Amino acid sequence: MAQTAPFSSDTLMDLLRTIRTPQTGLSLASAGRLESCTVDDTGRLTLTLTVPREQAPELSGLCDEAAQKLQTLPNVTSATLILTAHRPAGAPEPNTGPQRSTPAAAQPAAGGHRPLGGPAAPDAPVLPGVKTIIAVASGKGGVGKSTTAVNLAVGLGMEGLKTGLLDADIHGPSLHRMLGTTGKPEVVEGRLQPVQAWGIRAVSLGMLVDEKAAMIWRGPMVMGAINQLLTDVDWGDLDVMVVDLPPGTGDAHLSLTQKVPLSGAVIVSTPQDIALIDARRGVTMFEKLKVPVLGLVENMSYFCCPNCGHNTELFGHGGARHEAEAMGVPFLGEVPLLADIRSSADSGVPLVIGAPQSEGGKAWRAIAHTVATAIQTLQA
Repeated sequence: MAQTAPFSSDTLMDLLRTIRTPQTGLSLASAGRLESCTVDDTGRLTLTLTVPREQAPELSGLCDEAAQKLQTLPNVTSATLILTAHRPAGAPEPNTGPQRSTPAAAQPAAGGHRPLGGPAAPDAPVLPGVKTIIAVASGKGGVGKSTTAVNLAVGLGMEGLKTGLLDADIHGPSLHRMLGTTGKPEVVEGRLQPVQAWGIRAVSLGMLVDEKAAMIWRGPMVMGAINQLLTDVDWGDLDVMVVDLPPGTGDAHLSLTQKVPLSGAVIVSTPQDIALIDARRGVTMFEKLKVPVLGLVENMSYFCCPNCGHNTELFGHGGARHEAEAMGVPFLGEVPLLADIRSSADSGVPLVIGAPQSEGGKAWRAIAHTVATAIQTLQA
């Protein structure tokens, strides 16, 4: 059971004052504000520090060093430092709902901090060089949405389309690992340059922050981060941008649809009923947002034994196909549950590249071909 830590705030801040960034010498104590500090019965300490959002990427690299020093406090067996970011003082809230008609010159600037490119013109089009934007979404986590987004994007590139991949899963960015990218994107003339990987351009928040850092962002911060990933990145000319959304139906989805014109959405689900319940919610959400659903993908459709080739339906089979028929949306295909899929994601080589003739590789190539055909129809 957690309880308030028996350390004064002065003791904690004195310790954090000794931890500084090598680039600027900024300390955690000078940049942050102590939100809470608790210690449970096992001696596990959890400290939450609020920092300015523009300094969060720089400070996140200090979390491990801070945790080690916090462990030196009396009766502390382990320690975790959590950074939670906030907008700079005076920054306006993002526009999240209907507004009264106001002359353009009198309208407030969009919410969120823009440390890279500076303020954009109020009527400037977002992503003017991107012809089509499609979202990959799921009603719940753990169904293989991000794995599908990576293989779909790379598969679209193999179909001859100039493709970009945006990781909008702000709370759990993982596409940088699945693409095998290392290092941070370059900044040229105040704009981030997408990383080139497997024939596509990609940007993920995971490329900008430490993987071990816990970034806890409220709704307006999520919306501001997505806005920056769209407008502060030099995406250039693309035939299609694939956006990997977080699971569920929340702020990120609303923010994206308010910011850019989505051409369509791909919903990922596993076959069992409990996952399909949430898939239905995803379809309903996009229908309410006036975004066409390009179709459903059934992931983990069956397990294919690598030794005997026998298929076992661990989560049932055909549920997404039946649900697609019931809702009147296309069924894009089924992808089996394979060890190769897990290993390809961990190694950073998408399955459509590393094992294109595998059952999973062929399934995703077929799905990418179907989506590419739908994109050509949308652009016609």
